[in-house]
Amino acid sequence: MTLINSLISWFMKKRMHQIELFMKYPHDVQEEWFRKLMLSARGTEWGKKYGYSEIEHYSTFAERVPINEYDDLKPYIDRLRKGEQNLLWNSDIKWFAKSSGTTSDKSKFIPVSEEALDECHIKGGKDLLSIYCNNNPDTHIFSGKLLGMGGSHFSDNRDTGTFVGDVSAILMENLPAWVELIRTPELSIALMSEWEEKIEKIARITSKEDVTNITGVPSWTMLLLKRILEITGKSNIREVWPNLELFVHGGVSFTPYRNQFHKLIDGPMNYLETYNASEGFFGIQDRNGADDMLLMLDYGIFYEFIPMNEHDQQETRPVTLEQVVTGTNYAILISTNAGLWRYKIGDTVTFTCTDPYRIRITGRTRNFINAFGEELIIDNAQNALESACIKTGAILNEYTAAPVYFSEAGSGAHEWLIEFEKLPQDMGYFIEVFDNALKALNSDYEAKRYHNMILAEPIVRPLPIGTFYNWMKQKNRLGGQFKVPRLANDRKYIDEILSITGIKD
Repeated sequence: MTLINSLISWFMKKRMHQIELFMKYPHDVQEEWFRKLMLSARGTEWGKKYGYSEIEHYSTFAERVPINEYDDLKPYIDRLRKGEQNLLWNSDIKWFAKSSGTTSDKSKFIPVSEEALDECHIKGGKDLLSIYCNNNPDTHIFSGKLLGMGGSHFSDNRDTGTFVGDVSAILMENLPAWVELIRTPELSIALMSEWEEKIEKIARITSKEDVTNITGVPSWTMLLLKRILEITGKSNIREVWPNLELFVHGGVSFTPYRNQFHKLIDGPMNYLETYNASEGFFGIQDRNGADDMLLMLDYGIFYEFIPMNEHDQQETRPVTLEQVVTGTNYAILISTNAGLWRYKIGDTVTFTCTDPYRIRITGRTRNFINAFGEELIIDNAQNALESACIKTGAILNEYTAAPVYFSEAGSGAHEWLIEFEKLPQDMGYFIEVFDNALKALNSDYEAKRYHNMILAEPIVRPLPIGTFYNWMKQKNRLGGQFKVPRLANDRKYIDEILSITGIKD
């Protein structure tokens, strides 16, 4: 296995030259992809509708093609799922990534072309390993097994041969053959749809393997690791997998889970964040210990960005990559080699650097609290909770928050339901630190908290361990693509959770 490790590591490092090229010439690379996308799609139904054959410059593209959300493209996607082709993209589309993003009842079916698989998703997986090997030349991750926490897929339409599944399952089904030699568990188990049974089987099988690296969503991976410790009777994961060195994570912020992983693994460990969604592979943490990610610019995606202060205006003015500035909160627009055109993916980012372009995910365009003009985003919440946990010795698993509206009794407030792995030593002090951190991070929140006139002190309700899991199970939302909604502008989720706990207001 040492020879195999050396050969694969060498192969992975060769890609670094291409990565360095788009870091050096980002605007040229984006312009090249813009032209390729226009050329490829000009004969499609969509391309003919908007005259792609005549578009030579971005300004024309921005004038002709509207900004789209899923519902705008859904009629085309529904027809693709029924077997029609050449609608949004010029190659056949057989795979659709089922995306939820939150626990809402609405599912999205994102088209995944062969080009998107090869040039974006799979390429992204290779690149994250290339970056890791380049940053860690003494790595031995290929000497053992890769544990992949994937989703599931199923036939969508037998007559047309289309398939629907989590993007992780689609990737597993289409990975290069050499990956299967180093991956665990076997595909039939990795792609099981029943999550509780899958967690159990993966735990029992992989606890006997020499796992050197793990890929998965933090919440579900943490559940697996805890089950492995229960089965083996070991006190930490290092005793089960002594050669474990890397956890590649994405899907949700790692901040709430970091301390728990340190505790579970109990030893040296590398963590690498990725930004891989159903719509595309967007970013990779390219520096050890950094809190941002390199925006990957040569994956068949053309980027635009909407400043969030213009997001809800009738006339929005997206900017291209060369126009972005650091510190501004942007909603992302993408045009892709799977036929998503000027598509709002629903995520928000800030640029931490523009040479090269690095980003940090700040939240969702609809996952925030602005009931009182406070404009509280997930990034504020994550950082404030982390500060409160550090200062009070608390460890948290999951959380969600929503507004408590004005009443005759007094001001409004934010109510936080938090599932602690370890309760704070002093809950009152936790709330005080948390509140002060939010004030320091968000001037609008601070203004609304002035003398409790609009917003009172946060209400924090500790929940029993397992509450969020039970809620997700009750809603049939177990699985990697389903996430606990962190912030909401209404009380739908929070009231549902409170109802199953029996906690009274």
